[in-house]
Amino acid sequence: MYRSHVLVCGGTGCTSSGSDRIVRALENNIKSVGLEQEVKVIRTGCFGLCALGPIMIIYPEGAFYSRVNVDDVPEIVEEHLLKGRVVKRLLYQETVQEDTVKSLDQTDFYKKQMRVALKNCGVIDPENINEYIAYDGYAALGKVLTEMTPEEVIKTVKDSGLRGRGGGGFLTGQKWSFGAASKADQKYVACNADEGDPGAFMDRSILEGDPHVIIEAMAIAAYAIGANHGFVYIRAEYPIAVQRLQHAIDQAREVGLLGKNILGTGFDFDMELRLGAGAFVCGEETALMTSIDGKRGEPRPRPPFPTTAGIFGKPTVLNNVETYANIPQIILKGAEWFRSIGTEKSKGTKVFALGGKIHNTGLVEVPMGTTLREIVEEIGGGIPGGKKFKAAQTGGPSGGCIPDKYLDVPIDYDNLIEIGSMMGSGGLIVMDEDTCMVDIAKFYLEFTVDESCGKCTPCRVGTKRLYEMLDKISKGQGTMEDLDKMEDLCYYIKENSLCGLGQSAPNPVLSTLKYFRDEYIAHIQDKRCPAGVCKELLQYAIDPQKCRGCTLCAKVCPAGAITGTVKEPHVIDPGKCLKCGACMEKCRFGAIVRK
Repeated sequence: MYRSHVLVCGGTGCTSSGSDRIVRALENNIKSVGLEQEVKVIRTGCFGLCALGPIMIIYPEGAFYSRVNVDDVPEIVEEHLLKGRVVKRLLYQETVQEDTVKSLDQTDFYKKQMRVALKNCGVIDPENINEYIAYDGYAALGKVLTEMTPEEVIKTVKDSGLRGRGGGGFLTGQKWSFGAASKADQKYVACNADEGDPGAFMDRSILEGDPHVIIEAMAIAAYAIGANHGFVYIRAEYPIAVQRLQHAIDQAREVGLLGKNILGTGFDFDMELRLGAGAFVCGEETALMTSIDGKRGEPRPRPPFPTTAGIFGKPTVLNNVETYANIPQIILKGAEWFRSIGTEKSKGTKVFALGGKIHNTGLVEVPMGTTLREIVEEIGGGIPGGKKFKAAQTGGPSGGCIPDKYLDVPIDYDNLIEIGSMMGSGGLIVMDEDTCMVDIAKFYLEFTVDESCGKCTPCRVGTKRLYEMLDKISKGQGTMEDLDKMEDLCYYIKENSLCGLGQSAPNPVLSTLKYFRDEYIAHIQDKRCPAGVCKELLQYAIDPQKCRGCTLCAKVCPAGAITGTVKEPHVIDPGKCLKCGACMEKCRFGAIVRK
């Protein structure tokens, strides 16, 4: 028995900040003071509060150390682990109390969260199957195989109201019932782990922190629909997730939870990974399955739907990582428990990757129906620098921008669609007053243009023309007629594209046109970017009242656009100015203004 457990975040974010080096330093220092038999170091998945990484939590005290670096390790080992004195200077400041360490559950970031899909992330060693089993892992699979018929499993999932967390929000139980009803000599279950939205890392974090939950859930789905083989389609760009999931599959096989005659019930199920090359379109179900088939990842017309003809032409049920992560707990705790969480039409919780202009970037799981204001101002800690909230982008390139007037709208599938956005897989990017909404729409369109597979003309050509019009407007070359043309083209693309990528590509444009039309008009009529972002519309000038004539701006200007003598106000020649902002960065007197 160990008297202390040191949990170090081993997710991608903290790993990139050096948590692997911290683990090695901990192990070496613990050994040097003779505590290796008393203190256990565990590399976990993501704790959620990525803004404070690398993160370390020491139990039983629950001391939450943030922004730890290798140089801090000797002090932590010497003071905390050896002498029992918490190192307060390294604690997450919101947990600091006079005599004790405040529980994480009482902090603003965590107290409104409810972890269902993320239940084990940051809690267990994702590479140790015994730790997963100790937290009720594979108990749901055992219950299903020994106590429930396939029909009862499907009914439980149906009754729970679980909707697909990949973006479409289709009822999971209904999809499973379609798969079960299909007659074939071979069926498959598949997991969409091809998370490609800019700023999204929900599914990746689940795979890194709790890979066995996906294996267990896919086995349950296979039992329910009559399949015996599964595929996880995952990006090769996610090496930690790939390695941990493969390790988990190997462990499950070794103990008999994958393979033939699982738990002596006669049920056979095995699974394998298929690595994607990073094509965003392969997040669309038919393109994903085409890629698994070994062909170029392109969508195909539906019907037939995948539950009739999917991978290798056989009936296939596909769900994403977060959807599967809910299944074991629904089986163990019951459909009514899950239905009691969330809103009338959107049950359960939703995981969001919170990013952008926000204090507490990270991974958040909240009950459906939580308002955007609660996420941004309470969990997220508000906007840095005293700036005002301007908008939030949900759903990535497929979603829309939500203005501040909808801060108090409960977030669920239907409400987001009603206000011109969508849930998507769960990316939530916060923007402040310094964000240009024309530039944001342009950014997402550029991404979509690059990621279009090119199979259908509305998406291949339409998104390119749409991007060109946005580019014109951002340079001050657009016309008011362009706005009408853009809207018409948006609706044409939505109605005629082959797959969800093209059908949803215009959403960022339509939502910004609807809620921030005045910014488009300013770019067109005033030749001005109100947020000061669009480079071609910027102007730099020097305030003669503030300029001290230090010459530093002239020295750093790469174009020689600044002239003046020592101790006299300088002047910027707009004809030569490259609008690089180097002068503004160097000026110590606030004399340079951007207009």
